[in-house]
Amino acid sequence: MIWRPVLAPAVVLRPDRVRGTDLLVMPERVVVLHGRAGDVLALCDGRREVPAIVAALAARFPGAPVAEDTPAFLERLRTEGWLR
Repeated sequence: MIWRPVLAPAVVLRPDRVRGTDLLVMPERVVVLHGRAGDVLALCDGRREVPAIVAALAARFPGAPVAEDTPAFLERLRTEGWLR
């Protein structure tokens, strides 16, 4: 099955200029993202498959372990119900 991750309808990715990070805003819950998690989620637009997201991140952050970390991160968010 091909998966093109996209934020769940009730989830919004927002910058937090005070903390200098990104947030996932949901009804009655806010998740503070760390590191480059916001960059990863910004690529989850429902058009790109996971390998394309990994390739875009690998080009943007050479040497980072995106091929190993990104699919697992996206799957965790899918399990939480924040991605579909």
